[in-house]
Amino acid sequence: MTQEKKSGNLIAIITMCFIFAMISFVTNMAAPFGNIWGFQYSWAAMMGNMMNFAAYLFMGIPAGKMLVKYGYKKTALSALAVGAIGLIVQYLSSIFGADIETFTYDGQIVALNLIIYLFGAFICGFCVCMLNTVVNPMLNLLGGGGNKGNQLIQIGGTLNSLTGTLTPLLVGVLIGQVTAETSMSNVAPLLFIGIGIFILSFVIISFVAIPEPQANTGNKKFEHSPLAFRHCLLGVIAIFFYVGVEIGIPAQLNFYITNLGFEGSAAIGGTLAASYWFLMLIGRASSSIISGKISTTAQMTAVSLFAIIMLLIAILMPETVTVEFKGNEIPMKCFLIAVCGLSTSVMWGGIFNLAVEGLGKYTAAASGLFMMMVVGGGIMPLIQDFIAKATNPITSYWLIIAMLVYILYYSKIGCKNVNKDIPVE
Repeated sequence: MTQEKKSGNLIAIITMCFIFAMISFVTNMAAPFGNIWGFQYSWAAMMGNMMNFAAYLFMGIPAGKMLVKYGYKKTALSALAVGAIGLIVQYLSSIFGADIETFTYDGQIVALNLIIYLFGAFICGFCVCMLNTVVNPMLNLLGGGGNKGNQLIQIGGTLNSLTGTLTPLLVGVLIGQVTAETSMSNVAPLLFIGIGIFILSFVIISFVAIPEPQANTGNKKFEHSPLAFRHCLLGVIAIFFYVGVEIGIPAQLNFYITNLGFEGSAAIGGTLAASYWFLMLIGRASSSIISGKISTTAQMTAVSLFAIIMLLIAILMPETVTVEFKGNEIPMKCFLIAVCGLSTSVMWGGIFNLAVEGLGKYTAAASGLFMMMVVGGGIMPLIQDFIAKATNPITSYWLIIAMLVYILYYSKIGCKNVNKDIPVE
């Protein structure tokens, strides 16, 4: 490899890692923002998150087609522009529509500002879907697939977790305790920061040269679908469950602590949710170091088992077992749930890496399918929230355990490529 090519690849890797960070920044606004809307509408706490991930269902396959037809750079630039628009629309919900009634749901009159916010969250979902479609196959490709490809995805995931840590923490600091007076105007500074970062990112990426491995395949018709590969099909299902796990664990934890109702509960809920994302950062950073030597399958098996054990202990542990945290008695189980961030840290990159291994020319199309199934991050936490309201928040974690059991199965058995007879060149 020439020095010029190495330098170009390094710039591309840095750019992709930066985009990875942006994905988490936008996505992780939904759950803490949900505390604001959930206080006003009992059913709306997870709706912003649902709209954010519902967009993946509509945009996943189109994003994959954009990647094939227009390449990585144009798809990324389009995504950044869409993201800025989505955050602007969310900001509009803080200044308009609070006094305009729309319809009645669950005995409550819904104001227009909630509809505006949900529309903005939906637009942002298009953005992060497109960015995800770009960054994952690009990093895997730049790493040459296999353990090295997974290593680069974990490095990008480390930055993703850093912004994931900061976002709920910043929201918690901005709103402190959720009251009847709390509104989106309290978090407007965070929205302005996000808009500014999107604009700056657009300018920077405009001048960065990004490899375009799909440049000459836009008009080609492939003989098969990525779903013809069993390990890809099962991986698509695993991604659906994984994103539900990743989002559901901290979101429900945040709601649980916030609803304890003591002074500053929202801030502490945001802090523990942020600690979950911080532990994801630690896990991904660690994985980025060891992935060149320890297989993806071994890592996935270990973290799946660890998460299942931690959640089983948390569910069975009495609430009377508490830890003093910032002057308040917090159930010990909350900390065990937050520790699961170490496990979820490597799952996204691990599942993607295993599922696209050996796909060759079908990789870009597979990436679009994966992004479509990220809708699981909206559907499964919503189901978990229904369970939490019907029973209690801790009981809802049985759903998380069930999804982790499937991920464990995929890590050991389902990830094996049994369709090597299909040509991929």
